[in-house]
Amino acid sequence: MHHRRFLLSSPPLANQATLSGDEAHHLIHVLRAEIGDSIELIDGSGSVWRGEVAELDSASVKIRNLVDLPQEDSTIRRILVQSLCKADKLEWILQKTTELGVSEIRLLDADRSVLKIPNDKVQRRLERWNKIILGAAKQSRRAWIPEITPVASVGQVAELIGKAACAMVLEPGATASLGRLSLPESGDLLVVVGPEGGITGEESTAFGAAGAMACRLGPTVLRTSTAGTVAAAILLTRSGRWS
Repeated sequence: MHHRRFLLSSPPLANQATLSGDEAHHLIHVLRAEIGDSIELIDGSGSVWRGEVAELDSASVKIRNLVDLPQEDSTIRRILVQSLCKADKLEWILQKTTELGVSEIRLLDADRSVLKIPNDKVQRRLERWNKIILGAAKQSRRAWIPEITPVASVGQVAELIGKAACAMVLEPGATASLGRLSLPESGDLLVVVGPEGGITGEESTAFGAAGAMACRLGPTVLRTSTAGTVAAAILLTRSGRWS
């Protein structure tokens, strides 16, 4: 039996912790928690605890008798650089790639991206996206919460590529296959997914000059919402997390 997981806003102290905010509201008012119920807590950075509901009020829950559970441990960080696309597709990508183990999601404002986000709406979008990511992480029982960052430019992505242990740009016409590349056993694995219209020649040149390798997923051309999800699944398998 799996226990419900909740995100802590502050670390436990003396085998006790307190849930507040949205997490406490969900436990109290949606799940109708009772004293003695067993739940699991995460800090979003790999730590997991199991404990019992000890006290309930209208806005917080006290958890006692916390026990450390085995932590997720990986020397690989999988970074998805996803070009902006239609809002509903982007939210689907965030949800599914979180379930599939990505460590970080960077959004790219590519030349052919159909979605453009005004500066005054970025913060509100980030809040919504973070809620989607948190829900997907808890549902899939991940202890790590992927980080999503504000929209990046081509130049900023090129800098990330230069720092990665291995960086790949998905291009349908590439000869190399992501499923057959020799990948490092530690460090950042970074995959760039273009928009529906594909990345431009200038973008491809910039990424290649920074050290990224062009590769394909298979013999068919996938939509941007499918490509990132498939790439995440391949990297999860290749890193030994699925067997």
